[in-house]
Amino acid sequence: MQRRNSRNVRGIDVSRYQGKIDWKAVKADGISFDFIKASQGHRYIDPTFTANAKGARAAGVLLGAYHFVDATNVEAAKAEARHFAEVLEQVGGGKTLDLPPVMDYENNPGKLSKTLISAVALAFLLELERITGRKPIIYTGNAFATNFNASLGGYPLWIARYSETRVPSDTVTWKRWDIWQYSDSGKIAGIIGNVDMNEYDGTADELRERFTKRPEQPETVTSGTFVVNGKQAGKTLLFDGRTYVPLKVLANAMGLSYHWDNAHKEAYLNGAKLQMVQLVQGTAYVQL
Repeated sequence: MQRRNSRNVRGIDVSRYQGKIDWKAVKADGISFDFIKASQGHRYIDPTFTANAKGARAAGVLLGAYHFVDATNVEAAKAEARHFAEVLEQVGGGKTLDLPPVMDYENNPGKLSKTLISAVALAFLLELERITGRKPIIYTGNAFATNFNASLGGYPLWIARYSETRVPSDTVTWKRWDIWQYSDSGKIAGIIGNVDMNEYDGTADELRERFTKRPEQPETVTSGTFVVNGKQAGKTLLFDGRTYVPLKVLANAMGLSYHWDNAHKEAYLNGAKLQMVQLVQGTAYVQL
């Protein structure tokens, strides 16, 4: 991935661990944007979220928020997205943020397969976008980023790699970062102790133009239909330029055998394992 650039704008991310923050001092020290922890799992709410959001807005720091994902299955992921969206209502809702809401997905305590990790991520992202109307950002670590498949490549990437010299690693899904968390030991006026430091790949004006100016545009996820031998066979999911169809419907329309391995979240068509698989509302979709 690309290196940092002297023209890039600086930002921070904070949670309750930073304590009380003097946001005017943060702004005066050259910080243009921030991401504030809002929630985690199904119930947790960061106790400093609303105070930090109010302070950042008053100081003129571009406001974003993030949720730490604990889910180990698709339904739990969707429930967490709904929890995050509810917490965002405390500060006016996801649409009022300057920056898109963030899915923080960086560890795997459930020892999920890469396919299921991507399915959990996509379920969270789609549900959050459905509720908030904003296309989220994905935050993850340099090593963990390799778990996400190409279906997630349309989302902006905020990646953590704490180094002054080593750039984040290329993955199958991403070759560039949008935001780089390059240190967890920054020192900024207005904050006692260390704080995570970030850099957006562009100027403050470019950051503002990309994320705060939101013209009308097509939905990221839309529905469609597909045709086999001249006959309409079923519905499709059109996601960021890729077409997905229900595994069972596709197999039946083409007269092929199919198998869904629920334990490993893997799909097989005529005995061949399919690579691009997504779970949406309990239905296995495969890339057409």
